[in-house]
Amino acid sequence: MFNLLSAALPLLPRRLLVSSPGTLTAACRRLCRMEPAVVRCLPGEPKLTISFCLDGSHKHMLRDQDETLGKVLVRISNGIAKGQGKAKKSKKNKGQKPGETPEQVIVKLFNEGQEVAETVLNSEAWQDGAVLHVGGCKYAIQRNAPTLTTAELPVSLLAGFPVCPNLEVEFGNLQDCEFTWYKENAPFTSPEAASEVPGKDSGWTEVGCGRVHVPSNQDIGYRLKLRCTPKDGGRSGVAKELVSVGAVEAGPGVCTFDNRHAYTVKEAEWPAVRVVSYNILADVYAQTELSKTVLYPYCAPYALQLDYRQNLIKKELAGYNADIVCLQEVDKAVFGDSLTPALDAFGLDGVFRIKDKQHEGLATFYRRSKFQLLSRRDIVLNEALTSDPIHATLLQKVSANGALKDKVLQRSTTLQVVARGPINRGGRLVAKTHLSWTQKGNHPSSVRTHLRGNVRLVQMGVALQHLRHVISEVAPDAPLVFCGDFNSTPNSGVFQLLSEAGVPLQHADWSSSGPEESCSMELLSAFPPLLSACSQPAYTNYVGGFHGCLDYIFIQPDSMQVEQVIPLPNHQEVTTYEALPSVAHPSDHIALICDLRWDP
Repeated sequence: MFNLLSAALPLLPRRLLVSSPGTLTAACRRLCRMEPAVVRCLPGEPKLTISFCLDGSHKHMLRDQDETLGKVLVRISNGIAKGQGKAKKSKKNKGQKPGETPEQVIVKLFNEGQEVAETVLNSEAWQDGAVLHVGGCKYAIQRNAPTLTTAELPVSLLAGFPVCPNLEVEFGNLQDCEFTWYKENAPFTSPEAASEVPGKDSGWTEVGCGRVHVPSNQDIGYRLKLRCTPKDGGRSGVAKELVSVGAVEAGPGVCTFDNRHAYTVKEAEWPAVRVVSYNILADVYAQTELSKTVLYPYCAPYALQLDYRQNLIKKELAGYNADIVCLQEVDKAVFGDSLTPALDAFGLDGVFRIKDKQHEGLATFYRRSKFQLLSRRDIVLNEALTSDPIHATLLQKVSANGALKDKVLQRSTTLQVVARGPINRGGRLVAKTHLSWTQKGNHPSSVRTHLRGNVRLVQMGVALQHLRHVISEVAPDAPLVFCGDFNSTPNSGVFQLLSEAGVPLQHADWSSSGPEESCSMELLSAFPPLLSACSQPAYTNYVGGFHGCLDYIFIQPDSMQVEQVIPLPNHQEVTTYEALPSVAHPSDHIALICDLRWDP
C-alpha cells in the first residue's frame, strides 16, 4: 500500500544504502524535517486513516481500529522495502549496477517520549501529539486535525465580483481558517498551453487575505490561487492550495443592483431587520429551449449560463447586507455548492426545501449573529389540504367542484415556514415563510398570471391557515413576515385575501380557468389584513411581452413598521438590454428589500 521513502532512497549515496540503520537515520535527518501525519479516528467507525506526505507524494492508509499497532508498522516498513526493490530494478534496466539490498528501515511510534507497544490497538495508539519514526524521519501525529473535505474555486471569475470558494472543514471552523490569495505573475493563455510545459510555474504574487476575494480589473487575464489552512482555534491542519481553472474575466460594467447597494452599505441595527425576497430564476428553467427562444430571446446566451448568473447573484445578495433572505427558484446544486458557501462567508446560515418531483425549491438564509433557528414547519399545500383536519372546511368547499379539486391536487406547491429567535433577546420568535407560486408551463407570463387564479386562492387559503396554526403552537402572537413570488398581481384574489383578509364569492378569479373549473365560495384569511411592506411596485417581473408586480413582502402592521424600502431599479436600468434577465441582471424578477422594525 505504501511506497515509503522509495523516491528519496535512490538519491542517497550508494554507501549509505548498504550501511547500517544508524547511517540511514543520519541521512534521513538531513533530508527530512518534522511534518504532520494526519489520523482520522472516530468512535463507532470500524476504520481509521493515516495520511502524510513523503517527497511530495501523498500517502494514505486505511486500517482497522481494532488491529494492533505492530501490523501497521510492519506494513509501513515493508512498503519501504518494496519501494527500494522497484528502485533496484529500475537501475538494473538502465544498465547501472544496483547497490546491495539495504537493511530494513525501523518504524516505531512514540508518545510522550515512550515507545508505544506494538500490541496496543490502533484506536488507542495513534494519539494527538505522538511521533512516528520512519528511519530518521519523524512525523507529528495530528489526530482528528482540522481537515478540508471540500475545497473548490468557482469556474467563472469576474473582475469586481466576489470569489467565494466552496469549503467544508471537518474537526474545524471555517471562521478560524487562514486564507491567502495569489495572482499568477504571467497572463494565462489556456489549459492546453499550460500542459505543454509540465512543471512550469511562472510564480505567484500575494494579493489578499480573507475568505472572500474580489479581483480587480488589473487581474483580468490572470489566474488566481488560494492557500487555505484549516483551523480550530489554535489547532491547524494541512493547508491546501487551489488554482482557478481559468483566468479572471471582465465584468459586465454597471449592474441593475449597483445603485441599490448605496442604501444597504451597513447592516440594519436591531430592532430593525433587513428582509430580501427574490426569485433568482432556476437554471432548470433558464436553460430550456422555451426560455432561450420565446421567453428571453433578447438575453445574450452567455448571460443565461449558470456560472455567469451566479457571479451576479452572489454580488447582489452580499451587497444588500440583509438579515433574512428569502429565495425562490433555487436549484438544489446551487444552494449547496454556490449560495451556501458564499452567504456563509458573509455571516448567513441557510435552510432549503426542494419542491416535490422537481430540482428547485425555496431557500431561507438568516444572519447567525442575530437569529437562531428554532423550528421548521414546511408543507406541500395539496397534501396538507387533504390530510390535515384544520383544512377540512376548505376541502369540503373545493370538493364541490371535481375539476377544480383535481387541479389543486395536481400542484405540488411548497410552503416553507421557519421560526427563528433573536439571539439573547428573551426567546422571542419570528415565524416566516417563503412561497413560490410560479407555475412554469408553455405560456408567456402574461397568460400564467391570469390562469389558475382560483387554484392559487385555494393554495393561499391553506398557507394562511397553516401559518396561523404554526404560530399558535410555536410562538403565540409572534410577528409574521410572509414573502415570495405569488405570481399574482395587485388586482388578484390572492392579493385581496392577504390585504383585506377575505375574498367574496363573486371575485373574478373564481372563474378564471373557465366554466368547468368555476366555483363560488367566500374565503376568509386566518389573519387580520396584512400590509405589503414594499407597497405595489409597477413591476417586479419584466420579460418580453409582460411586466407586472408578482412579488411581495407581507407583514402584520400591528407588530412591525416599515423603516426603509430600498428603491427598485429605474425603468431605464431595467430596459437597458430590453428586458430581464440580461448581462447586467441575473433573473427575470427584481429583488424586494426593506428594513422592518419589530416593536420591543
